[in-house]
Amino acid sequence: MSEAWTTNESARASSPRELRRTACSRDCPDVCTLHVEVENGRAVALRGDREDPITRGFLCERTSRFLWRHEHPERLLRPLLRRGGKGSPLEPVSWDEALAFAAEKLVAARAQHGPASILHYRSGGSLGMLKVLGDYLFELFGPTSTKVGDVCSGAGEAAQDLDFGMSESNDFFDLRRARAIVLWGKNPHASNVHLLPLLKECRRAGAKLIAIDPLRTRSADESDLYLQVRPGGDAGLAFGALRWVFERGLEDHSLASFADGVDALRSLCFERTLAAWAAEAGVAPRELEAFAALYAESKPAAIQVGWGMGRRRNGGGIVRAIDALAAVCGNMGVPGGGASFYYRRRFAFDTSFLRGPACAPRVFSEPLLGEQILAARDPELHCLWITAGNPVAMLPDSLRVREALLRVPFVAVVDTHPTDTTDAADLVLPTLTLLEDSDLLGAYGNHYLRVSEPAVAPAGEARHELAIWQGLAAALDRRTGGSALADSLAGSPDDWKRRLLRRTAEHGIDLERLRSGPARSPFAPPVAHEQRRFATPNGRAQLLSEAPPPPPRTTAEFPLLLLAVSTPEAQASQRTQPRREGPPLARVHPSAAGGLPSGARARVASRRGALLVELLHDERVHPEVLHLDKGGMLREGACANLLVAAAETDLGQGAAYYDEPVRLVAL
Repeated sequence: MSEAWTTNESARASSPRELRRTACSRDCPDVCTLHVEVENGRAVALRGDREDPITRGFLCERTSRFLWRHEHPERLLRPLLRRGGKGSPLEPVSWDEALAFAAEKLVAARAQHGPASILHYRSGGSLGMLKVLGDYLFELFGPTSTKVGDVCSGAGEAAQDLDFGMSESNDFFDLRRARAIVLWGKNPHASNVHLLPLLKECRRAGAKLIAIDPLRTRSADESDLYLQVRPGGDAGLAFGALRWVFERGLEDHSLASFADGVDALRSLCFERTLAAWAAEAGVAPRELEAFAALYAESKPAAIQVGWGMGRRRNGGGIVRAIDALAAVCGNMGVPGGGASFYYRRRFAFDTSFLRGPACAPRVFSEPLLGEQILAARDPELHCLWITAGNPVAMLPDSLRVREALLRVPFVAVVDTHPTDTTDAADLVLPTLTLLEDSDLLGAYGNHYLRVSEPAVAPAGEARHELAIWQGLAAALDRRTGGSALADSLAGSPDDWKRRLLRRTAEHGIDLERLRSGPARSPFAPPVAHEQRRFATPNGRAQLLSEAPPPPPRTTAEFPLLLLAVSTPEAQASQRTQPRREGPPLARVHPSAAGGLPSGARARVASRRGALLVELLHDERVHPEVLHLDKGGMLREGACANLLVAAAETDLGQGAAYYDEPVRLVAL
């Protein structure tokens, strides 16, 4: 079968079995290049691009089944408005009426209460760089209020900013030079599947694999050493390993030449015995020693830092302790080393036209969104515009987030499918799925840049988000008697792609180059912090000198800690296959089931609320953990976040999802 690639901005009617190339734009570290088989204008099959060095010809379970979501009968295809206000049904309206209604509400709020009374909330439901144009519009219109923090990666990025001046990683394929690889709180089978072939290749070449996780994942089964650390006890493991290294004089001989705080860190590690650090980590001293020896004596060694570890009140401190271990053992700034938390996916793109939160009259912390909206005064929040997110389901304290949205007089949501958040909206605007979209993409799990192009025409009346912003800008201009907003947003998706690619185009990576396939960012060095030169103010690594808060402890009243983690079946609340019937599964170690049998129905209760579940005994789960799937919604009776209190992490204004104490209650 021959391949004929469509690269025009509006997908054409196609002949049978035409192939089109695009890229997956959902919140995932891989950002795969897709081949879409199109028959009579309809996508009928998806597969991974074999020429993409990361995708390697295969797709994750979520994306391989994406057609189910793309064609789901509940797909949003027309603008919807609650004409009668809160509590009335959503009714189809024209785009003109929808945008005129939105403009009326926004202009009135700005005139009567000031731009601080308007909040634009954009989250990570799509990684497309053109999504920042919504930020741009609301900056020009106000600037209005915006959100700060990042519920997923805030603590980890902030920790590495302190330690190394930026959160960056060695090249993806640099792992081939590692003699040991630590998957620390990272489960690539669920959330980074295109790392798996590389890990297998490294193991065949002799690298040792170490897995550290409260859940015994498939990666643990495939590792040379597995430690089932206590929830939140990772810093204790890192400090214990550091003490073991210092005791034996195995720290890098040039450590003092590139790192500050060495003596303070050493003193901190010796404040407790190795056995005490092991107890905090929840592992046996011999396990801690085995890990320390394997990591310290295998040179170079790379740590893959999982994103979930930062989602605790001590999450930033955990990542800083891991960073310190990597630096002390001489594994920072060298080939085959590193503490890889993040790849700077936005860095290659020119977004200099944005000013960011610094220009906002007021900011709202993302993990505290519900309570901060309810507490907002002088002015209260009158308009909330939500892009690329489902905050009711995905933020902590979901019931309070929903209450907050219902309290705001006007809430607009741009999405592809109904969610808990559209259920609380006054206006819902349909946008494109990744098969219809046109955008630029950087990955946070590798350094490759990609372009997405429409493989099929938009369904129904769904619009590209740029078209939505441009329509809203024109409607706002009509109400204020000008043209400034529409003029500033003018241009096609391709025009804006070229604008964002100005910096890379100087290095030969322009839109036409990306249409031929992914290209590595010209600004990403093969080795992060090469030659141990760090982006800190003095150019040296900054080692932490204080231990983070201790991990949470269970009690007789609440003997378990909730851990709701990623699954292969859904990207957060974006499902690509039907949910199983019945309540969500709650997995616990048999010893933690309180006498309830496997298969029984029970309630998981926290101080915030309760959730009906089906219990499943699982010896792979730590005895202090209750494991639920991430991404369930209130409308499905599966929202784990209704149990979780809203609390920020110690750094970066992340969400402390994984510190919530819970108990099982028999029905």
